[in-house]
Amino acid sequence: MDSEPVNVREFQKLAKEALPKMHYDYYAGGAEDEHTLKENVKAFQRITFRPRILIDVSNINMETTILGYKTSAPIMVAPTGSHIYAHPEGEVATARAAAACNTIMVLSFSSSCTIEEVASSCDAVRFYQLYVYKKRYVSAQLLARAESNGFKAVVLTADTPKLGRREADIRNKLTAPQLKNLEGLLSVEADSKGGSDFGAFASQTLDPSLNWKDIAWLKSMTKLPILLKGVLTAEDAQKAVEVGVDAIIVSNHGARQLDYAPASISVLEEVVQAVAGAVPVLFDGGVRRGTDVFKALALGAQAVMIGRPVIYGLTAKGEYGVRRVLEMLKDELELTMSLNGCCTVKDITRSHVRTEGDRLRSLM
Repeated sequence: MDSEPVNVREFQKLAKEALPKMHYDYYAGGAEDEHTLKENVKAFQRITFRPRILIDVSNINMETTILGYKTSAPIMVAPTGSHIYAHPEGEVATARAAAACNTIMVLSFSSSCTIEEVASSCDAVRFYQLYVYKKRYVSAQLLARAESNGFKAVVLTADTPKLGRREADIRNKLTAPQLKNLEGLLSVEADSKGGSDFGAFASQTLDPSLNWKDIAWLKSMTKLPILLKGVLTAEDAQKAVEVGVDAIIVSNHGARQLDYAPASISVLEEVVQAVAGAVPVLFDGGVRRGTDVFKALALGAQAVMIGRPVIYGLTAKGEYGVRRVLEMLKDELELTMSLNGCCTVKDITRSHVRTEGDRLRSLM
């Protein structure tokens, strides 16, 4: 019998062994030199703890609320595409695992299962990720389907006027994934000219004219809360509040868009301070440990999103693997809270961590 992974990173090793190179590279790869891809993880390692002692931590409660919905921990499933590459049941298996862990899943626009299939797979709170296409009626119809099938919020990904240069996909001549949600709406066939079919499809269909004024257009089509994903600066955070979004997601798209963009964790505090409590701030990018979750919460995030590790768990062990990834992170967070003297999520404060900036300021 195969030994069970003891941490999230070990699921990545199993996934690499199981997947064809093309599909592993699609999940694991980043843009161009992959500098930001590496920094997303390394930046967490430069944040240290300031733990408190002699605090009664016999009862730890990780429960929180995200846009009013109770979850077992401040951990969500990020939108990631084409789960069918990882497992035959695709996003349906991921959705069941998220529901079993009482956490919120964000269904990707490029899911291999339909909105309806995921909605009917289990009873759970789910959000829907939306991209805006040149043919805007496509986005409008997808949003309407998500709302009518019980999705509770829309996550507008705003950092993709064009697809980042993902050289592994180009090299591997990645074929366009099956996007069942687009059947009858949009063809996924595209002329890649010898490169990535998926990259060509995105370039030919996504709307590069999307701008701040379009938030009003989106709000006119739905009563769902709108979360804006892809914010990395104070300026954009303030603008997001001005146009009336309901939450912000600090994210560099898993380092798959603009290489040498900052690691998400390195700008989280800047965004939190700019928002000044006007809307919740969620976090996405580089979380591999419960200690990472704690650090993001200490810097002001209400919750974190988990992307690649979920895919690796799905690849290695299906629905059970996704559950184990989420359970591992929850268990590690619980331990980290105990060792830092925090009994609840609200007890986690900025004073519990020391950043590079803190160290530099102490030397001045």
